[in-house]
This record gives sequence, structure tokens and C-alpha cells, in this order.
Amino acid sequence: MQSLFRLVHNQFHPQFLTSLILILFIGCAHRPARYFPERPLEPFSESGNAEMPEEWWTAFEDPALNAHVAQALGENFNLSSALQRLRAARAVARREASDLFPHVNGLVTTDSALGTGRDRTAIGWGLDASYQVDLWGQIQSRVDAAELRASATGADYQAVALTLAAEVCRTWFALIESYAQLELLAAQVETNRNGLKTQELRFGRGFVRSPDVLRQRQLVESTLEQAVVVRGRIEVLEHQLAVLQGELPQSARYEPGSNLPPLRPLPNTGLPSELLQRRPDVRRDYLSFLAADQDLVSAVTAQYPRLNLTGALLNTGETPKFGFSDWFIFLGSQLVTPLIDGGQRRAEIDRTEAVTQQRFDDYQETLLIAFQEVENSLALEKYQHERMALLASQDKLAKQSADQLVQEYLIGDAEYLDVLSQVQSQQRLQREILTAKLDLILIRIGLYLALAGDIEIPPRGLVGVTPAGDILENEILGSDPITIDSELEFEKLPPLEAPLPAPADPPNPPVEPIPEISRDE
Repeated sequence: MQSLFRLVHNQFHPQFLTSLILILFIGCAHRPARYFPERPLEPFSESGNAEMPEEWWTAFEDPALNAHVAQALGENFNLSSALQRLRAARAVARREASDLFPHVNGLVTTDSALGTGRDRTAIGWGLDASYQVDLWGQIQSRVDAAELRASATGADYQAVALTLAAEVCRTWFALIESYAQLELLAAQVETNRNGLKTQELRFGRGFVRSPDVLRQRQLVESTLEQAVVVRGRIEVLEHQLAVLQGELPQSARYEPGSNLPPLRPLPNTGLPSELLQRRPDVRRDYLSFLAADQDLVSAVTAQYPRLNLTGALLNTGETPKFGFSDWFIFLGSQLVTPLIDGGQRRAEIDRTEAVTQQRFDDYQETLLIAFQEVENSLALEKYQHERMALLASQDKLAKQSADQLVQEYLIGDAEYLDVLSQVQSQQRLQREILTAKLDLILIRIGLYLALAGDIEIPPRGLVGVTPAGDILENEILGSDPITIDSELEFEKLPPLEAPLPAPADPPNPPVEPIPEISRDE
């Protein structure tokens, strides 16, 4: 055994092999390319002066909405699933990092000899170790890729949370608008019923024909039909809001009121470069690109020789003892270099290079979409204000026209069909105005979402039972700002440190069912 150790030690000493490899392959390590050309970023077309809060939905100043968003962030299953993806990604990063350290195993062996003499059983036990020297940074590049990919998953977790908050806000305000529509339809039904009573009274006195009465009845029925549609929409929205909050939809009932909130002044959109630093979806695609670049490094260095070191510490005998003289040490090294692989490694380089370019293109597309979403929201809000002003003017003119036609009809100077048509037009405009108010709020939600950055996610429900230390809090909250100049070095982004917030209060309890409009007069 000792002679074997001396042979291995003298012929294949690790320092000798390492020096030989460094002489043969110095300078072969891959260095990532720089992909980012300098491109000036023009400011956004419009900007306000109001500061947008980090939890942007609080800008609507609706405590009930704040509670619903808090519960959704703590209980939604899609968000919890995104968190589990983050946990899995962090575990993969830890698994890859384990290859940077030696692997040591305990072992026990037995060797029995049977013969005509006394049977002998030799027992051996000790330690077995192996280690791959990371000469070209292949292992480190795999670790870097896994950590960057985990950071990208953390950014995606933030993006899912922002989308969830926006969906809760859209559902909540659509519910408010539906209740407002129901109130308006109830008032319109009452107005139309009063008109029907008047027509029936005039018909009894012979002043009008029966078709005029029938048309008025049809108007009442049409308004009731609109109310039925709205009640159905209310129930669907309540079910949607319940599911977003991780609740069963069967008994979901809410009382949001019927008053849509006024909008705050236009927020400060900031500079486009600041937007790139805030948005988690941009950071996600950027980190995915860096991870793919590290995969390319790993694929290139896989062509180079590998140096494996092995060792063992054994105690063997019929009665193993703990004395130092009874232990044997075995050391060895192995130099493995690829020779013929049928083009497998070259194909892997081509694949990872294509994936890297794909991730870069995805990142560039995400940048453009981020700018587009801001510009779209700014344009839509500007023109929506103009549309609402025109709708208000139309409503005023429609009311004046309807009043004048009624007066002319009472003295016989106008046909009832003209009066009926104008009343229908006026009532339709009233409903359109409510819908336009909702559209304006939805556009503002889109603007807030386009400008939003990382938010605090309350650790409640499935999100809250995550074991402490199992994931890094900074992977939930994000990473350092992103630079896009031509001198960018592709290094890991250091994480931010930030505590998780306390749980939020639950939303309002269920309330009474949706009010119905009776068909009885």
C-alpha cells in the first residue's frame, strides 16, 4: 500500500499536473461578449408632478381595496406557486454551488477469506474524498448561471404580484361601476314606468294610439333586461374577486358602493432609464440573459481538460484500531481531456450561443414593450379625458332635446316615436358616461402598473408558511439597478436586503345579496 502511495504521489503530483495544464491551455478561458450598444433614451411624451406611492393602489384612497389587495397578495395560489418556483430555483443554485467543494463519504468494507484453515474476515473503514479542480471556471459559471436564474425567478415573483394587484384593482372598480349601473338602471326603469302610466292614461282618453303604449312597455322591458345583464356581471366579478383572494366563489358577496373615485393628478413618469431599474419584468429578462451567457461560458470550457483529485483514508485489518500507524492514505489525480465526441460539445456551444442571443432579444423586446405600455397609457388617458368631455356635452344636449320634444309632443307638434328615440339615446349616454369613468380608471391602473417597481408582499397564508432561511428575502424584493452602457461587465448583481412586512388585515366580510329590480309596476 505504501509503495502504491509513493508511486501515485511521485508520478502524478497535483502541482505538476496543474502546472502542465496551465502551460498548455493558458488564455483559453471564455470571456462573455458585450451585447449592449449605446442607445440614447428619449424622455416620455408626458409626465405629471404627483409622486406615485410604492404600493400604487393606495393612490385611489380606498381602504376596502387596500384590504382586498393585501389578502390577494397573501392568499392567491398563483402567487404562491411563483414563490415555490423561486424556492426551487434557489435550491438548484445551492446544488450547483456544492460542486465547488470536495465531496467526502464515509465507507465500511468487509473481505472474507474461506479455506481449509481458519476463516478470516478483514474489515476496513475510513473516508473517501473527491474534488474537481475548477481550472477554467466551468463550475463557477454553472453556479453563476443558477444564481442569476434564481434572481430572475425572484423578479418574476414580483411581476406576478404586481399583475395580481392590478387584476384585483380592475375587478374591484368594475364591481363599483356595475353597482352604479344598477342604480342608474333602477332610476331609468322608474322613469320609463312613469312614462308608461302616462301613456296608458292618455290611451284611455283616446289621445294616443296603442302602438305608442306598446313601444313604451318595450322600453321598460328593455331597461329591465339591461339590469339583468348587470346583475349577472356583478356576480361574475364577485366570483373573480373571491378567487383572486384565494377564497371559494360560492358565497362571495361584497358591498363596494357605487361611487367611482376621482383620479389623482398624473404621476411623475420619471426617466426611461429609471423605468428599466424599477420594473421586475425587465430585470427578469435581463437576469435570464446573463444566466444564458454564463451557460455559454460553461459550454465553452467543457471542451477543456478536467483535473480530478481523489483521496482515501482507510484502516483495514481483522481488528481495526485507531492507532495512527494502522491508517493508510491514498492520493490520486486524473487528467481527462475530450478527444472525440462526435461534435457534441460544439453543438452544445452553438445551442447555448443561440439561447443567449434569444434571451438578449427577449430582453430588448421587453424594454420596448415597457416603454410602449407607458406611452400607451399616457395617450389613452389624454384622449379619454377628451372623450368624457364630449360625452358630458352630448348628455347635456340630449337632455335639452328630450325636454323640448316632450313639450312639443304634449301640444301635438311632435310624434311620440321621436320622444321615445330621444329618451333611449339619453339613457344610453348616461350609461356610457359611467363606463367611460371606469375606462379612465382602468387606464390609470395600466399606467401605474407600467411604472411600478417592487412591492412588499405580506407573508400570509401559503406564502407565510415558508420556512425561515429557506429562501433569500432579497430574491423576493429584487436586485440592484441595471446598467446598459457599452462597458457593462457581466457580473452577478448583488442583492438588496429588506425585511418582509407584517400581515395585512382581512377585507370586508360578505354583505347582502345584489338588489333586484322588480318587473311589477
